Amino acid sequence: MIRFNLIVAVGENFGIGYKGDLPWRIKSELKYFSRITKRTNDPSKHNAVVMGRKTYFGVPESKRPLSNRLNVVLSTTLQENELPEGVLLCSNLETALKVLENKNDVENVWIVGGSGVYKEAMASPRCHRLYITKILHKFECDTFFPAIPDSFREVAPDSDIPLGVQEENGIHFEYKVLEKQSK
Repeated sequence: MIRFNLIVAVGENFGIGYKGDLPWRIKSELKYFSRITKRTNDPSKHNAVVMGRKTYFGVPESKRPLSNRLNVVLSTTLQENELPEGVLLCSNLETALKVLENKNDVENVWIVGGSGVYKEAMASPRCHRLYITKILHKFECDTFFPAIPDSFREVAPDSDIPLGVQEENGIHFEYKVLEKQSK
């Protein structure tokens, strides 16, 4: 059974989006997102990023599909011809995971948003880790990260993740990793 990780940046009020965009501008955090979701142990493989329709279209057009990753969009309203070639369209998370299980060139699966996809993902037994960037500031948001189930506990971050509070443009943030504990 293929497992996946989730990656998100959240403000103090659990906000993750505003008017279809990120509420903040933190270049180093975007670079972190890109690096973490692209890294593989096997250079012959790549990773998949799974997201909802609004998240996909919230990515600036010049940056989508996200490079060097298999982009999977979850939607029941889109048609395949509305997405670029090479972007997979699936009706729900479980279908996407079944499709990805049959792809021998995918090493890691990352859930990258939005709110509803995150909620479904955290409830799945396939969910392994949450990579959370805690933005230590309250921003105006209209989209929020769901409550994190009690089954997740903070663990030591990967060796290539910066420790402690970071700062860019006067905004403080911190990288955290939570892992689902087995019952």
